[in-house]
Amino acid sequence: MPRHSLLIRHIPATPEPRTQLAVHSAPTLGCRRGGPSWRVSLVSRKLAAEFLGTLWLVLGGCGSAVLAATFPQVGIGLVGVSLAFGLTVLTMAFAIGHISGCHLNPAVTCGLVAAGRFKAGEALPYIVAQVVGAVVGAFLLYSIASGQPGWDIAVKGLAANGFGEASPGKFAFGAGFVTEVVMTFFFLLIILGSTSERAPKGFAPIAIGLGLTLIHLISIPVTNTSVNPARSTGPALVVGGIALQQLWMFWVAPIIGAVISGLVHRWLSTEGPLDVLDRAAAEAAARSATPEALAPATAREPR
Repeated sequence: MPRHSLLIRHIPATPEPRTQLAVHSAPTLGCRRGGPSWRVSLVSRKLAAEFLGTLWLVLGGCGSAVLAATFPQVGIGLVGVSLAFGLTVLTMAFAIGHISGCHLNPAVTCGLVAAGRFKAGEALPYIVAQVVGAVVGAFLLYSIASGQPGWDIAVKGLAANGFGEASPGKFAFGAGFVTEVVMTFFFLLIILGSTSERAPKGFAPIAIGLGLTLIHLISIPVTNTSVNPARSTGPALVVGGIALQQLWMFWVAPIIGAVISGLVHRWLSTEGPLDVLDRAAAEAAARSATPEALAPATAREPR
C-alpha cells in the first residue's frame, strides 16, 4: 500500500475522481495475467484478507475487553479497550490494506460504495467475508476465555453490543441508535478524508486508528460501541439471548450513518467550475512565485 491508505488509486473521472483498490499481487502460476483464473485468485485473496482482518479486529478489540479490561491490578479499563480497537484497525491497514483495502466492516464497505469509492457489485462478497471472520474470531475468543476457572459467558459476555438493559450505562434505544448513526458517520468521514488523493500521504492508518479509538472512548458507555455490524454479529451469535435480539439495530444504524457520510463526502469533494478556476489560479500564482520568475528582469536577460 504505497500510501498506507485503505483504498486509494484514483481513476480519472468526473467530477469527483472514482477510486479502486490499490492491489499489488502476482499472478497465479500457470495463469495468464488478466485471465479468468487470475481474476478469481485475486478476488479470493481480497476476501481472505477481509476475513483475517475482521477476525483480528474481534479477537484484539473484544478480546481486550473480555480478557484484560478488569484483570486484577493491571486491568486496562475503558481507555485500554478503546486503544485496542484502534490498534487492530491500524495494524491491519498496514498488513492487508494493499490487498483488500482493509474495510473490516460492512458499514465501511457500504459507505465507500455511497461515496463512489468501491464497486457495488463487490460489496456483498466483502460483507460475507467480514461477517464470517467476525464469527470465527468470536468463537476463538470464547474458546480462550472459557479456559479460565469460573468464567461464565452469561456473566462475562463477549463484549456484545446492546441498548437498554444490555447497555453498559443503561442508555435507552433512542440514545443508542443516535450514537451509532453519528459515530459511524464521523468514522466514515475520517476514512474518506484521510484516504483522499488530496490528503497528506501515508497517515491514513494512523488517522483511522485514532479516530476509532476516540469513538470508543465516547460511546462504550452507551452501546459498548459497534460502528461495525460484523463486530456486533460475531459476539451476538456466540452469546445469544438479548445480544442476538438487539443485533438488528447494530446493522441498521451504522449502515445509515455510513451511507449518509459517503454521500456527504462526495458532495464536499465535488469541484464546481469556480473551484476549478480557483485551483488553476492558485497553481498559476505558485508558478509565478518561483525564484526565476521573481528575479529582476536584468538578471534573466542573456549577456
